[in-house]
Amino acid sequence: MGNCQAIDAAALVIQHPCGRIERFYWPILASEVMRMNPGHYVSLIIPLPPSEDANQDNKAVRFTRVKLLRPSDTLALGHAYRLVTSQEVMEVLKAKKYAKKTRQHLESSEKLQHEQGNNLSSESYQSQVTKHERRRPRTAPANTAAMSSKSWQPSLQSISEFGS
Repeated sequence: MGNCQAIDAAALVIQHPCGRIERFYWPILASEVMRMNPGHYVSLIIPLPPSEDANQDNKAVRFTRVKLLRPSDTLALGHAYRLVTSQEVMEVLKAKKYAKKTRQHLESSEKLQHEQGNNLSSESYQSQVTKHERRRPRTAPANTAAMSSKSWQPSLQSISEFGS
């Protein structure tokens, strides 16, 4: 009798988008798999440990991340891989780019609001200072005559008047 688990561990599994499973019993380059399946990328399936509340009868593999492989990467025995279409890759890249722009926009708007909050607090401080100065009783300066002589007076020397 043979051991089926030993055979499965000595194989690498490639899952196609249509659900077909392909097994290889030797290491193979990702570029070879891509050449056999044009318009597809090879990705490594990174499984999660089973959750405690998960149904024990459910044999589906849960995964959180799919790591795209370079064409020069070698697919190792004992791992599961998945073929991903070029369209799926482009959609994910667009979604990541959109999420990054949204996150940057939110961060910049929060920073702007924070700066405006600081400006508003300094403006309110300035308004409080000016209100305080308005309430302060003003005392007349000792040399009022000296100040009135220095006040500005318009000069009309440049306008010539002609009489008739």
